[in-house]
Amino acid sequence: MMTDTRAAMVAGTFYPADAQELRRDVLAYLAAAGDDGAEAPKAMVAPHAGYLYSGPIAGSAYARLAPRAGETTRVVLLGPSHRVPFTGLAYSAATAFLTPLGAVAVDREAFEAVRDLPQVRCYEAPFEGEHSLEVQLPFLQLSLEDFRIVPFLVGDADSESVAQVLARLWGGRETLIVVSSDLSHYLDYASAKAMDAETSRAIETLRPEAVTYSRACGRAPLNGLLQEAKRRGLKARTLDLRNSGDTAGPREQVVGYGAYVFL
Repeated sequence: MMTDTRAAMVAGTFYPADAQELRRDVLAYLAAAGDDGAEAPKAMVAPHAGYLYSGPIAGSAYARLAPRAGETTRVVLLGPSHRVPFTGLAYSAATAFLTPLGAVAVDREAFEAVRDLPQVRCYEAPFEGEHSLEVQLPFLQLSLEDFRIVPFLVGDADSESVAQVLARLWGGRETLIVVSSDLSHYLDYASAKAMDAETSRAIETLRPEAVTYSRACGRAPLNGLLQEAKRRGLKARTLDLRNSGDTAGPREQVVGYGAYVFL
């Protein structure tokens, strides 16, 4: 039964369920990444695996939000649907998403700007058990101050369909765009490094046509961001590029993780 608040689905599996432990871990990832003093990004891409594997890479992206921590009040958050296939972009009727650190409010009014688009609908099923958005929330909670999210799960959607939604929600300095995506899956270590390096070059040069499903599970929201970023003259930068063989797993089969900012 749907309630106004969507409960945490993957606390205790993808990240700690204990609030103190979760806070300690996320702050450690942010501190390890450091703040290079660069301009805060308009948009970013961060991975969505278990924190043991991808937390350090995600921290590299979220640490860059510090210069505008109090200025960013809205986060348009997009990730792939891993469990339920559908066409287009889905949003939830929930007014807040819970994590062990508390509730993250949803900017319900923002959906009015895209509700007329045929690729957008309110559809709860993809949110059940989905992790791609949820794992980003504790990082946002400990990187920003007072903010709301505009969360979308993306199914089968071309880059223009996603870019159209982003264009309407782009906003100004108050709005941050976050795309949740891992990179290659289950290649050997050397093959993954080579493929992920190619994908990073495609991201840096804003070439959505070069990012296929085998290169990024979040290719649909990612490619929409690349298209809109190119249209608006943004520049992409790779902050971190590693895989599970570098962080916490064996190297026979790895998953790739990248952190990118768009300025």
